[in-house]
Parts: sequence; structure tokens; C-alpha cells
Amino acid sequence: MIKFRDVTITYSDAPAPALRNVELSIPEGELCLVVGRTGAGKSTLLGAINGLVPHFTGGTLRGSVLVDGVDTRTRPPREFAHLVGVVGQDPLAGFVTDTVEEELAYGMEQLAVSSAVMRKRVEETLDLLGIAELRHRPLRTLSGGQQQRVAIGSVLTAHPRVLVLDEPTSALDPTAAEDVLAAITRLVHDLGITAIVAEHRMERVVQYADRLVHLPGDRTVRDGPPAEILATCDIAPPVVELGRLAGWSPLPLSVRDARRLAPPLRALLADRTPPAARTAVGVAEPLLSARRMIVRYGDVIAVRGLDLDLFPGRVTALMGRNGSGKSSLLWALQGSGPRQGGTVDVAGEDPGKAAPHRARGLVGLVPQSSGDLLYLETVDAECVQADRESGVEPGSCRSLLDRIAPGIDGALHPRDVSEGQRLALVLAIQLVAAPRVVLLDEPTRGLDYHAKRRFARVVRELADAGATVVLATHDVEFVAQVADRVVVMAEGDIVADGPTPDVVVSSPAFAPQVAKIVAPLPWLTVADLAAVLDPDPDPLPPPDPETGPGPVPNPDPIPGTGPYPAPIPARDEEATTR
Repeated sequence: MIKFRDVTITYSDAPAPALRNVELSIPEGELCLVVGRTGAGKSTLLGAINGLVPHFTGGTLRGSVLVDGVDTRTRPPREFAHLVGVVGQDPLAGFVTDTVEEELAYGMEQLAVSSAVMRKRVEETLDLLGIAELRHRPLRTLSGGQQQRVAIGSVLTAHPRVLVLDEPTSALDPTAAEDVLAAITRLVHDLGITAIVAEHRMERVVQYADRLVHLPGDRTVRDGPPAEILATCDIAPPVVELGRLAGWSPLPLSVRDARRLAPPLRALLADRTPPAARTAVGVAEPLLSARRMIVRYGDVIAVRGLDLDLFPGRVTALMGRNGSGKSSLLWALQGSGPRQGGTVDVAGEDPGKAAPHRARGLVGLVPQSSGDLLYLETVDAECVQADRESGVEPGSCRSLLDRIAPGIDGALHPRDVSEGQRLALVLAIQLVAAPRVVLLDEPTRGLDYHAKRRFARVVRELADAGATVVLATHDVEFVAQVADRVVVMAEGDIVADGPTPDVVVSSPAFAPQVAKIVAPLPWLTVADLAAVLDPDPDPLPPPDPETGPGPVPNPDPIPGTGPYPAPIPARDEEATTR
């Protein structure tokens, strides 16, 4: 169905190709997962499938890309509209109508589908993605996750033979992500659709994939069965990392497979104690206190009179299904969003009533649509401006950016970098001001596992320096890694609030993979297990700053399992504070 023949893609003025000598063949009816570091070329690979690269983006393509026998070099992207459906990283940027129902019908109108067929397909898609109640809602009033599902639906209604999805579950809660992936899998299995999915949250998708395409960062491509590629891949989901640690073979790709192999591990952990959850010992006064918060959009109540205290030195994860009110609460706390009732107190001031420069020093917010905060011509210009506005030493923002996502060309326009790199830039711009309260809305979208570990260290440093950090996120693995406290919202109210292990271990939706595998034992991350199972590893050479430590044999495997590679680095609990 899709063939890349010795494809090399070079963008205008780029010092090196984005992809080099790619040979790839994807048969009809496969679900292919594309993985790689942030900025490795995944979006370029996907864009080449329907000719957007280079017809729209510019640059030079050498070799050929064939889709159902049609060469993308000789046809414009519009002639692939009936054949290839594309869902980009930013769903809002792709919308062209005003309401959900209109957006689902728009693509079919352009393909001259009859009105009777259009109506039937719209109803089927509304039910398939669970968005029937949103039928008449304006698109801009939807949550990020709801927008993501509408974007996927707008492509599905055209019944393309190839689906290309760039981070399709990044804004979805775990249950909604499973529903979307189940729908995609059903289309692949029942209708023979070929699905190409680029996703950083591999733990959600890899178990469904027939083929894994890995972009290792040297602009080449490796592909093959997922278990085979992941055996030596530098990025892997927690279930695979645990399989490496335990020496399991073949490597499990799902929680179900891992649990079948886990009885010896659970027996070994039975008398071990998990790391203690952080507590706010000696902290009496909250940094932020919110009382009776109410946020309403017309007749829709997004936040229902809730109370919330945020204490210094703590990382709080705000979780809940799409549309539960998380983003509305963050905007109301920061002061820029609507608030129909309630009070917010930060050091005796209300951020909503403070002058803009003063409010930024009180509460910093990184929104879901992070690119809205970028307005200058280059990455370096954004960093220089952030240093100036924050009153910090020149180069501080750029240094922070390099810690989160190293290697971003400072001369690039912020709109020309990948979604993950753009998010990293906005994170650096907001964090360099070092506000006492930091609010982050889906901060790990577009970040690979390595970037998330670096970002976790930055978050922990902020907390250790006395700030309070709130993460509104669906990324359960990141929550397990970094959060001290979890607050779960539903219908605008708080339904659960407590230490991370207490809240997530008992939740089928929000539990991380490790917790599901070793349940009922309260372990959350592979790093925590590694610290117990291998407390005195052999000295290793200094890790490469890009790739981290490579796999090395361990002489003390779990009984009955065999040697295993070195674990991923444990969380840095002694990071230097700023």
C-alpha cells in the first residue's frame, strides 16, 4: 500500500536532510506505529505519505513515495484526499467549520458524497467516537481531548484507505484513548484500512501495532515486528523497560502479557517497601488558596464551587476525563480565564486583579495550545525576550530549553519546529520567570520518554526550590514518575484527592503500567523497582547526554529469568535547585 524507495528529504536552507535513504514498505491492512525522539523526523515521514512534504512544506524529495501505486511526486496533495486521511498534532489548526456536525460533514462535501450517505456516516462516526452529545457544540468551546476526537472523526467520515495520525491520543484521557484506538484497530481488522500512527505514549499503542518504525535520530529508519525493534530501541514504554529489567523473553508489549510473566517478580517484591510518598512536612500555609471557584460557559458549568490549596514544594497532578474542567480551573487560577465566582489568593494577592507583569511572577501558565504564546521570528529571539521580561541573566531561557529538549536550532521560526520542541520552548519561557505557582496544561504532549525524564527533573527542581507545580495531564506514566499528590476531577468538582500511590494504584483508568503488572503491590515506576532489585549496580561510564546509559549485562537477575539490561536512571532526588 505504501512504499518509500530510497527517500531523502531536505528542507530549504537545512544543513542536513530530515530523512536519509529511507526504504520502507507497509502492506495493506496494517497498523504501523512510528516512534522516535522529539524532532527525529516523524512528522516529515508522515507528511510525505500524502505529498504535503514537499509540495506544501517546500524542500527537496529524492527517491519516490508510492501510495496504492500512485507517486506523490507527480500528483498534488488534493488528489490524495480520497485515499489518505491525515490528522495532525494540533486539531484546532485543521478545523474549517464552526460546529462538530459541520466539521464531520465538510470533508465529504468536498468529495461530492451524496447527502444520504453523508448523514449515515456522520451518525456512525458520532457513535464510534462517543461524541454524539457534542453534535451541535461550537468547536472552540470543546476541550482539547474532545477536539482531538472530532478531528479524527472528520477524517474517518471520508472512508480513506490510509489513515495517518500524528499523536492521536496525546490529548485524550486513558479511557477515551482506548476507545479511539479500539475504533482504529477495528477499521484496520474489519475494513483493511492501513493506519500509520506516530505516538510518543507508546504504552497506549504498541500492543495494537503490527509493525514498528523507529527513527533513531540519525535520519535513517528501522522497521520490523514491535518486540524485535524494541529489544534494542533507545525508547520504550514502561512494560518493555520492566521486561528488560526482569530479563523476560520475548519482551511483553501489553500489561496482560507482562502479568503472565510477573509471579516471580511479585514474590520477590512481597517483602520490599516501595519509596515513601513525599509529604508536606512542616508546611502550614498554602502558596495558593482557592475557595468556591465557579466557571461557567453559557449554560455549561465547567467548575462547580470547588476549594483547592496548593502547598510549596509539592507537585500536584490534576487528572480526570476530557471535559471534566481541568483546563478551566487552571485558567481561572491564573487569572486570565473566566471566573464567575470564588476567590484566589497567592501571597495576599489575586492574580486576576494584578498587573500583567506582577501576575506572571505570581502564577505561570503553559496552556494546551502552547504556540499561542510565541510571536517572534526565531527560537533565540523568544529566549532573549523571555530573559528580558523575567529579569534574569542572559542565556537563562536557552539553557533551560537545552535541558528540556536539547539541539533545537535557534535560528528556526518557532512554527517550523516539531510540536514537542515548540512545547519545550514555551515551557522554558514560562519557567525561566520562576513563579511561585506553576500551572502546566498537558505539558508532556509531543515529548519523548527521554525529554519527559529531563522535564521531570526540572519540575522537581522547581518544587525543591519552594514552588508549587500543578500538572493537568492524562499522562499517567509521567504522573507516577513526578507527582506527589493527585487530584481527580469529574463534572467540575473534585472526586479524589490524596498521595499519588493512594489515588492511582486503585484506579483502573489512572494506574501506570508497573502498578497494573505488580498489583496489588503499590509500586509505580520501573526506576523504583530498579533501585530495589539492583541497589549496587556495577559502575558505569558517564552516560551520553543524548541517549543515556546503554544496556549492560547484570549479574544478579530476578530468580529464574536470566540477565537483563541496566535500568533507566532513577529520578534525581538531589537535583540542584535554582
